[in-house]
Amino acid sequence: MRTPLSWLQSLTPLPVAATDRAAVADLASALDSLGLVVEHVEKVGEGLGDVVLARVAEISAIAGADRIRKVVLDRGDPNPVEVVCGAWNFEVGDVVPLAPVGAVLPGGFRMERRKMRGVVSNGMICSARELGLGTDHEGILVLSEAGLSAPELGITVAEHLGIDADVVFDLAIEPNRPDCLCMAGIARDLAALFKLPFHLPEPSITESDPPAASLATVAVEARELCFRLTGRVLTGVALVPSPVLVQRRLTMAGMRPINSVVDASNYVMLELGQPTHPYDLDRLSGRGLIARAARPGEAVVTLDGETRILGTRSARPGDDIAALDCIICDAEGEPIGIAGVMGGRSSEVEDTTSSVLVETALFNPVAVLRSARLAGLRTEASIRFERGVDPAGLERASARVCELIVQAAQAAGSQPPSISRGLLDDRPVTSDPVRIALAPDRVNALLGTTLGAEEMAGLLAPIGYRAEIRPDSLEVVAPSFRPDVRREVDVAEDIARCFGYRNIPRTNRRSPYVGRLNDIQRLRRRIRRILSGLGAHEAWTSSIVDPLDQARSRWSGEVLRLRNPMVAEESALRPALLAGLLVAVRHNSGHRHPYLRLFEIGDVFRAPDATGLLPVEREQIGLVLAGESDDAVAAVQAWRTIEEALGLRDVELQQQAPGTAGAPELAGLHETRSARLVLRSDGAVLGALGEVDPDVIAAFSLPHARIGWLELDMARLLAVPRRSLRARAVSRYPSSDVDLAFVVEQSVPAARVRDILQAAGTELCESVELFDVYRGPGVGEGERSLGFRMRFCAMDHTLTDAEVAELRRRSLEAVESALPARLRG
Repeated sequence: MRTPLSWLQSLTPLPVAATDRAAVADLASALDSLGLVVEHVEKVGEGLGDVVLARVAEISAIAGADRIRKVVLDRGDPNPVEVVCGAWNFEVGDVVPLAPVGAVLPGGFRMERRKMRGVVSNGMICSARELGLGTDHEGILVLSEAGLSAPELGITVAEHLGIDADVVFDLAIEPNRPDCLCMAGIARDLAALFKLPFHLPEPSITESDPPAASLATVAVEARELCFRLTGRVLTGVALVPSPVLVQRRLTMAGMRPINSVVDASNYVMLELGQPTHPYDLDRLSGRGLIARAARPGEAVVTLDGETRILGTRSARPGDDIAALDCIICDAEGEPIGIAGVMGGRSSEVEDTTSSVLVETALFNPVAVLRSARLAGLRTEASIRFERGVDPAGLERASARVCELIVQAAQAAGSQPPSISRGLLDDRPVTSDPVRIALAPDRVNALLGTTLGAEEMAGLLAPIGYRAEIRPDSLEVVAPSFRPDVRREVDVAEDIARCFGYRNIPRTNRRSPYVGRLNDIQRLRRRIRRILSGLGAHEAWTSSIVDPLDQARSRWSGEVLRLRNPMVAEESALRPALLAGLLVAVRHNSGHRHPYLRLFEIGDVFRAPDATGLLPVEREQIGLVLAGESDDAVAAVQAWRTIEEALGLRDVELQQQAPGTAGAPELAGLHETRSARLVLRSDGAVLGALGEVDPDVIAAFSLPHARIGWLELDMARLLAVPRRSLRARAVSRYPSSDVDLAFVVEQSVPAARVRDILQAAGTELCESVELFDVYRGPGVGEGERSLGFRMRFCAMDHTLTDAEVAELRRRSLEAVESALPARLRG
């Protein structure tokens, strides 16, 4: 935001001279300390002594040139000046700044005679940026338009605009400081910092009959979009140039002066932060304004000449109406502007305007933000409405606009307009002051200060807070122009700013854990390394999925659907990772890379449980094994690798009984070649593993005969008990292996048999490994043979044959007594 020093000094007596470089630098540093970061400092008023006012007498084309024209200028003397110009925003009769040959412009640029397309240019018509009076470089600075009373020709621009040396600070205003999107807010903070008086303009207007209510109306039909709509009526308006001071300040702030009415509206927006909009009352059908929600397909031609289609977001039952576009209509309901963004051409103030309705409103910030983005417009008004304006400042802003219009007419020697009696006001929503309880001890702990309650109240008072000191707390009332202040921490930030960030002592970090990963982050990294070691590549699949893919993966639970999906094919939140990874395998298969392993760590979303309204969101690990020989065995081996690497214990595989309802984690897996991972202590399900059902593989059009799958719940995996990390001593004596094959029922997990054998082998049993699973001749229907290799070893001697035979006997008896099992012959 461009902020002229002289404008600030009209609100608070800053003891800074524009020519004092050191003082200007100190002021820039003070603005930085207030959080109003100075991005650039621009000096104004230097190098304008050679630039004079000239009227455009003639404009003609140049043969062979379509981007430049020959312009003849009248400086008020008998010798016209011919120049070549590439700008097109002026016409015959306009008064523009002319830099003749020999003139030295701001920055030391000396004007020379040039020849373009065979035409000699004896100078240059200047833009605001070239004169250091603004940022506009696209067009010429028009000082007076054709048809209006022209200033004296031949005088310098500095003399015409009354420009003295000045400084413009280009400030970066953060979103949490809407009050500083105006000169008053910035001056208020500086006055508080330097302990200077602050003067907010108090407009003085004289009202007269007839009452405004007899000439116009205002009404709000959508209280969720427009909280308040006001209007003031001026009659007998004559459009004149604004006073030189107003034009100068607007120009330095980056705006082009137009006429007394429009300039007054822009000036008040920059001064007080409240956007206003003047309408030609005679061009308003029904002589009134209505604020309502846009209907689908409504169009309005905005001031920039573009046709905007509104109402593209339709409201459905349960939708928030604040998601709709708010429009301003005339009293007959015809759209004439996008509320808070830009007005329409149909009611634009023109040269023939004699009656003006000045609209001042309070719009829903969210509605303005959405409308501005949808329309592709970002205006000075929309920026302020998006961040929030002062709900208590509408009357002041409205009166200030009227005051400036009257003053402009008086300065031009015209009959001042009449201000009709009364403020038109429709206020369906009222706002109460925000009260916040402040604990001084907590604020000091947050800021690292030792301020007392009285000191805090003293710091807050100059920036608009009202405070009441209590025995153990401080209750403050936030000023109405600070809609961003809602919590104690917001007030603490203001205390820090007013106290001065540089005055807060620095403290070293005391925590030794800065930058340390938490448990879930460490586990996530370890899982990634383990799965990468298994030859798997990490994939990313969207959490917004096609419900049909979930159906193909045989997900039978509820799928959470989006209310407003971008496309129908992506209209639900994923309940599991399987479908997304199978789609990724299909994509790779279509690119001649069918055999691969992929894993993903991501969130899945399930329907809310009985205790809450929000979806249940859990982080899961999914591993799809689609190599040439991958199957359920590969999935079990992957789990054993993870189990061993993480030192997990007390986890067993539980196979679902055939013909029973499948658990959600087994959805999409083969009925007899899959199992759940369950914690023995409490039965918590950690995940599932096995083979993807052949019908699911076919539904995803994959060429694989078998695909392995492993799924784990990250949070539950973190809670699994771990084995001791202490290393076991290694025996220097040879070990002995014993192979045992048991015939058990199909429903008996292999892990159950392994655990029994491990316990029976005592401390001499180094390991128990499953090496064979057999179904076929010699094994009954509904049974299978499980072959285990047990390795025995002693720490102090080589085991004898008798000792090994005794260990084998114990192991055999342990299994046969604990399970319906028999030794396979």
